[in-house]
Amino acid sequence: MKIQLKFPRPGQRIIRSVIAVALCFVVYELRGRKGIPFYSALAVLQCMQPYYENTRKIAKKRVIGTFVGAFWGMIVIILQVYILQGRYEETVIGYLLISFFTGLVLYSTVVLGCKDTAYFSCVVFLSIVVIHITDPYPILFALDRVLDTLIGVALAFAVNSAHFPRKKNRDTLFVSGIDDTILDKKAVLTPYSKVELNRLIDDGMKFTVSTIRTPASVLEALNGVHIPCPIIAMDGAVLYDTKEHSYLMKYQMSAQEVKCVTDFLIQEDVQFFTNTVVDDLLVIYYDSLKNEAAKKVYKIRRKSPYRNYVKSEKQVLENVVYLFLIDKKPVIDALYGKMQQQEWKDAYRIVRKDCANYPGFAQIKIYHKDATRENMLQNLKAFLNIEKVVTFGSIEGKYDVLINDSDKDSMMKQLKKMFEPIGF
Repeated sequence: MKIQLKFPRPGQRIIRSVIAVALCFVVYELRGRKGIPFYSALAVLQCMQPYYENTRKIAKKRVIGTFVGAFWGMIVIILQVYILQGRYEETVIGYLLISFFTGLVLYSTVVLGCKDTAYFSCVVFLSIVVIHITDPYPILFALDRVLDTLIGVALAFAVNSAHFPRKKNRDTLFVSGIDDTILDKKAVLTPYSKVELNRLIDDGMKFTVSTIRTPASVLEALNGVHIPCPIIAMDGAVLYDTKEHSYLMKYQMSAQEVKCVTDFLIQEDVQFFTNTVVDDLLVIYYDSLKNEAAKKVYKIRRKSPYRNYVKSEKQVLENVVYLFLIDKKPVIDALYGKMQQQEWKDAYRIVRKDCANYPGFAQIKIYHKDATRENMLQNLKAFLNIEKVVTFGSIEGKYDVLINDSDKDSMMKQLKKMFEPIGF
């Protein structure tokens, strides 16, 4: 088996961890080499998380676990060393005593309502009563164990919160495409981009995406990203609030417009999906599945909790956002050519595109004539009461910032520079 090694540039978590561990030893020297820096370094590495909220949660677990474990550790020390005079140290009775108190440690985390700290508590307890109970001053070790942990937690918070002074452009709306822009060539959001994007958003950045994808597809592709502003989806046909899971605005075709084009499609004996929005639900109607690509689309997308597929032999004319057709390229090309010859063609926005996921197939989407990303961006600006906008995309001449290579986190690096340039 051939092993391919990759050497990406170290991320901030690695760099900050190195700095924080080094500071543990600095503090150890300043304390006159008292305590054990090993435990401070462990606390640092456990608390150094990509997000501040995660750092806070881990730190809380670590501190509570340390106090619980140290408390019961000192109880065993008092019992073993000072009451029993060390008679049962490293004996079967001594080991049974430690096992019994381990149960008390676990039970304490249940009583205190902090069961998720049980592991940390046991680690601290066992390190005291198994490894260091024979020390000359075991209680002093227990106290130092607590102090070392608190030092590590404090250093993790300090290093994780430290940043160069930067101006924050919180009055700018940053709008990104998704495919070949924020996602890499494999249609994946890299861990680096996800962490940095969430960090910038948590710091007050106004960010959204503008895409041909449906809201369902956006939520799946950007799973874990806390998008703060409504997204422009369906190629500008809808404005969608990802937090409330509601459609704020839609460019829908009238019943008459839908009937005109669907009558034509039925006459041409072409299968199509009718995408509607009903009470904030995306409902997709279809009659039959005649080709391989249409069957795959249905099979894959119907699993999403954000899409609702309904089979219907009747024409659906109300609440229609767009019509979607997929078939072999010759069929689509011939159909697209006929559409361009119809008198009604200018009443719609008709988009033809090859299907990258289905070789040999192409698709057509039919929208309301005003359903464009540019129009919906103007609506979003009015909704947010914001004027300054910076757009990111992979098509030259169409966006403010061109992303040539999405495999190198280029969009995220450009976004960071524009949102928080170094300076006072």
